Amino acid sequence: MGQYLGQRALHSGIALIGLILAVFFLVRLTGDPTDLYLPIDASLETRREFAQKHGFDRPATEQFAKFLQDVSQGDLGYSLRKQRPAMELVLEAYPTTLALAGVAMSLSIVLAVIVGAIAAYRPGGIFDRISGIASLAGASAPDFWVAITGILLFAVTFRWLPTSGVGGLEYWILPIFVLMLRPFGLMVQVVRASMLGALSSAYVKTARAKGVRETSVIFVHALRNACISIVTVAGDLAVGLINGAVIVETVFGWPGVGKLMIDAVIQRDFPTVQAAVMVTATAIFLLNILIDLLYLALDPRIRHQ
Repeated sequence: MGQYLGQRALHSGIALIGLILAVFFLVRLTGDPTDLYLPIDASLETRREFAQKHGFDRPATEQFAKFLQDVSQGDLGYSLRKQRPAMELVLEAYPTTLALAGVAMSLSIVLAVIVGAIAAYRPGGIFDRISGIASLAGASAPDFWVAITGILLFAVTFRWLPTSGVGGLEYWILPIFVLMLRPFGLMVQVVRASMLGALSSAYVKTARAKGVRETSVIFVHALRNACISIVTVAGDLAVGLINGAVIVETVFGWPGVGKLMIDAVIQRDFPTVQAAVMVTATAIFLLNILIDLLYLALDPRIRHQ
């Protein structure tokens, strides 16, 4: 186990360095921050002092070497916009993103397991057909289109929900619905397919022959053995959900790390972009390791290998 975790940590570290390298140089293609943070009529001396203060006067390779040195000491620089540590800004915004993604993913898993299991219990029935159409529609609909349509209908036309911001329960409904729609649609299909195979297996037939209640057969015997496929897809979707939160947060003005990152890119706040990418990538790597550990817990065959 320790060797396995060490290998995953090594691979994740190498991937993280490559990602940081790409982001560091790509974000600088957006332009010179001096043009945004200084007046148009700023003197050449003032512009030179600004560039020297933030290290923009050095070659890009020297800037990257200095950045890696600072990162090794736990320093990700200061935000050009707010003059605060970039990591502090990201850590302040991250709980809001995690709360939104966590609620959306939890609801997606619970509802998809229930709907997929019921659909698999009577394949070809009315519920199976309706859930199949609804899940395919949810998996195919673009997040931004659903978000804008939801705002138009429920916030502008009917005035039932707010258009943006954070507050009570009514502020959560639209962002969560938009964010969970695609994972729910995909997982319903996976749960249904996995449950169809499990329900036709020999151990399920044996359990039924012994007089085990049908609910126990479906949600205990069959579902447990279908969990490997479900966990695999749920893990991939959870990773995508963190990335997909960028669109939802931007549309709904949700003050999470996604909106923070988009604003930082637009305003050429390089330290904040780099800090947000590092934290997000680290969270994704840790999530992937957690999913692998769940495999070991769910399937003894994987643990033995």
